[in-house]
Amino acid sequence: MTETSPRPLPDPPAIPADLPIPTPPPGATKRARALMIQGTSSDVGKSLLVAGLCRAYQKRGLAVRPFKAQNMSNNAAVAVDSDAPPNPDGTYPHGEIGRAQALQARACKVPPSIDMNPVLLKPQTEIGAQVVLRGRVLGNCPARVYHRMRHALMPAVLGSLEKLRADADLIVVEGAGSGAEMYLRDSDITNMRLAELADLPVVFLSDIDRGGTMGALVGTHALLRPEDNARVRGYLINKFRGDFTIFEPACETITERTGWPFLGVVRWFENGARLPAEDSLALERPAEPGAGDLRIAVPRLSRIANFDDIDPLAAEPGVSVSWVQPGSPIPRDTDVVILPGSKATRSDLDVMRREGWDIDILAHARAGGRVVGLCAGFQMLGRVVRDPQGLEGPPGETPGLGLLDIETEIGGDKRLIDLALHDAVSGCPVAGYEMHMGRTTGPGLARPWLRLSETPGGPVRDEGAVSADGCIMGAYVHGLFGGDAFRAHWIGRMGGEATRLNYEHRVERTLDELAAQIEANLDLDALLALAV
Repeated sequence: MTETSPRPLPDPPAIPADLPIPTPPPGATKRARALMIQGTSSDVGKSLLVAGLCRAYQKRGLAVRPFKAQNMSNNAAVAVDSDAPPNPDGTYPHGEIGRAQALQARACKVPPSIDMNPVLLKPQTEIGAQVVLRGRVLGNCPARVYHRMRHALMPAVLGSLEKLRADADLIVVEGAGSGAEMYLRDSDITNMRLAELADLPVVFLSDIDRGGTMGALVGTHALLRPEDNARVRGYLINKFRGDFTIFEPACETITERTGWPFLGVVRWFENGARLPAEDSLALERPAEPGAGDLRIAVPRLSRIANFDDIDPLAAEPGVSVSWVQPGSPIPRDTDVVILPGSKATRSDLDVMRREGWDIDILAHARAGGRVVGLCAGFQMLGRVVRDPQGLEGPPGETPGLGLLDIETEIGGDKRLIDLALHDAVSGCPVAGYEMHMGRTTGPGLARPWLRLSETPGGPVRDEGAVSADGCIMGAYVHGLFGGDAFRAHWIGRMGGEATRLNYEHRVERTLDELAAQIEANLDLDALLALAV
């Protein structure tokens, strides 16, 4: 055998020289207190707890802001970039942050800001991700390269945190994954190293629903450095069901072994599923489709993005949404197939062919079934998707499904805009956002799905495409189905029956219910006293 030298790693994406490091505004007199929630593992419920704490303290009259230094998710939201030069109309450009931080901002009743999530990683392969710094795409890099570059991101992280602290009474900081991953400690920007540099008190959260809570908390204590343990003010138990008195002896043992006080238990919040999920782990859990008459199937793509587009449809009693898992065919009794967003369009086209979903979709379309594409799903409906620069994977092109006479080339600047417009086709308001790279062209665009204008009767711009028979449609707009009037119009067009569901009110009511449960479960005065 001959020895081969390891392939050299690529250089990390360059941090733009013109990227400003945020600072508190001149004359700022506030410096909010802060409290950090870390988890004993991923998916213990940190994001939901932070959202609930934000709403609970907001209802007490505090100016609250969420903060998560680094998030890894393909569910993103458009957020204001107030450090960029303003547009000619006086508005500010937009960046992107994790969807969870946008929900937490909503819980605080403030607009989302790029400072709430200064580093966003959007996975594109098993070992690589797109790196977004303060709302701007830096580029793609493998995990090992990102591991090397993280220390260079800390000034922007600390600057964003300090800027938020200058405009609030309380910052609720969310860690990422497990706070006990000590092999990452020296390059960490989001757990204990951030707590050290920003001098943050830490509360650990453990999920009892998955089991192993005693081992998770005691093991975390054993792994942490002594100086990190000194920052921990206590621990919370999350997602508890049943009689907690049975578990109280375990809490005594945990406190005895760690020295950490038990700060309370948050009981299982049944309506948590009504709020947008942070990442695609939520789609891996078994879920019974609804009993509605309009049957919608959504393929569970490997790099699925912004899948909360489907949430308002799933909330409709007359609609049954089925997430089609790998290894399963698209059900034959489906009325509508929705192709969701994706962070790697060409790669997910390959996944569809590997799973045989392309055959199912084409057969569905030949039989007169409806197919809808959202963002990357829209691109997949065309003849071809090209990526000559290799922005989403290896350079090349991949045939699309050929259901719309369009083609897409990935490239150019990412389009990030909020939308609050009127659709001349449906006659309904349309609110949502665009978040995509690439340009779509072709004769199919002559039949737009949407005709959007600032005001009814005003100048319009065409968006998306629809087939001649009206059965195949797609557009770049995320959040289309969140508007009650447009959703009802679309469901009726698909042959279903919409209810009078007020989706935005449902989300607000659920945040209030979450805050009320946390208020009832925890001593919020004691938690607030821990913040510094």
